[in-house]
Amino acid sequence: MEYIINLTWDNEACVWIATSADIPGLILESGSFDALLERTRTAIPELLALNTASQPLSISFVSERHERITV
Repeated sequence: MEYIINLTWDNEACVWIATSADIPGLILESGSFDALLERTRTAIPELLALNTASQPLSISFVSERHERITV
């Protein structure tokens, strides 16, 4: 099964946020994109073990960041 992880930049809090409609309870944040990826890779198997039976998984990370620039 493939799980979609959404990584979104929160401009006000200056952090990346990881969420997923596929994985109940996945809500993580970090000021560093790379650190958030590592935290997410660790948390996903733990959360899935709490919610479902053990199985091989595939993860797709989708990131999004919007910025407003004044010219």
